[in-house]
Amino acid sequence: MSDPPRWHLLIHQLPARPLYFRARVKRHLDRAGAVALKNSVYALPREGDRARLQAVAAEVTRGGGEAFVCEADFVDPDREATLTASFRRARQADYETLAGELAATAAALRAPGAAPAALALRVARARRRLAEIREIDFFGAARRPEAEAALAQCERLLEAGRGAGDGRLKKLRGRTWVTRRGVQVDRIASAWLVRRFVDRRARFRFVDPHAGEERAGEIRFDTTPGDFTHEEDRCTFETIVRRCGIRDPAVVRIAEIVHDVDIKDGKFGRPEARGVEQVLRGIVAATADDHARLERGFALFDDLYRSFSRRAR
Repeated sequence: MSDPPRWHLLIHQLPARPLYFRARVKRHLDRAGAVALKNSVYALPREGDRARLQAVAAEVTRGGGEAFVCEADFVDPDREATLTASFRRARQADYETLAGELAATAAALRAPGAAPAALALRVARARRRLAEIREIDFFGAARRPEAEAALAQCERLLEAGRGAGDGRLKKLRGRTWVTRRGVQVDRIASAWLVRRFVDRRARFRFVDPHAGEERAGEIRFDTTPGDFTHEEDRCTFETIVRRCGIRDPAVVRIAEIVHDVDIKDGKFGRPEARGVEQVLRGIVAATADDHARLERGFALFDDLYRSFSRRAR
């Protein structure tokens, strides 16, 4: 009894339109690990997932093209060797790209003020990508160990950074945060940031900055002198984000809005800034009580954060 054919082939003819259809088919073939023999012929070794090729063929047919999947062998062994080398080159390029991305992630994890929690998503994506490449690395591309080592390094840095980051934030927990009376934009936003991302149980106290009401162990913010205040061209909110290593994309957007409202230099040109400023003016006009201003401001920034988080998905 002869051995089964070594290759699965997809042969297709795509419709001229829509133009994006060709790119979509190519993306599905890349995910399956298929390599082109010719413009319209793609190959997978027998170890590959023939069902994926059949799914692509079905999509081509639904899109108005023609496609079929078959099994084949090469009569000329040199042709087969050339195709095998093409598979290795394709996976080699995948591993090289992933290793480069992981090198950038490792550099970010080593950087001062790195936020491991935020970078963990990049490491998780790299881990999934490595698993995907392994699954379609049918002939053992040479750069696989390099990519695996780069991922292992990032995971070690991530674990080490988590401990350091937790220690940094732990020093800020269980404390009272003190600022000037009559809170407005930057102080309301900064208090929200502290309560939501630094210490869920943070307490706030409001003082006359000229009365010398300092107490041991308190953290002063948006006041001079202060533990967290304006630095260079940054408002207090941005200072807390930077020094606490908060890399949440939604928080970064809010920081840009708070900067534009508070500093008024148009640095980020956030279109939402005018609306947020108007609502905060209303909050300030509605009550002179600082705790009440925080409560209402927290609701505003919670909703703003949810809207940005949802948009980023």
